Amino acid sequence: MSNELFSVFQYFDNDTQEQVRANVSAEEAVKAFNHYTCSVAARRGMTKRVIVIDQLDCTNMEWIYGQGVTFPANTQEPEATP
Repeated sequence: MSNELFSVFQYFDNDTQEQVRANVSAEEAVKAFNHYTCSVAARRGMTKRVIVIDQLDCTNMEWIYGQGVTFPANTQEPEATP
């Protein structure tokens, strides 16, 4: 089990931000990420960005309004069409 901790931030359309989780497990960070990217504020564009960062301030997940999850990039190869 990893002892690494993560923080989750959401950014708003008025150029403010809010730390919604601090120093939580990966599981808790992903749950919060999913919650804030599916919220009413996110669907209406009031929330513009949600990120998960680690203790070294590296971005581990990013969602941007109108684009969806932008990081990590989809690394799966597209299926070949016959």
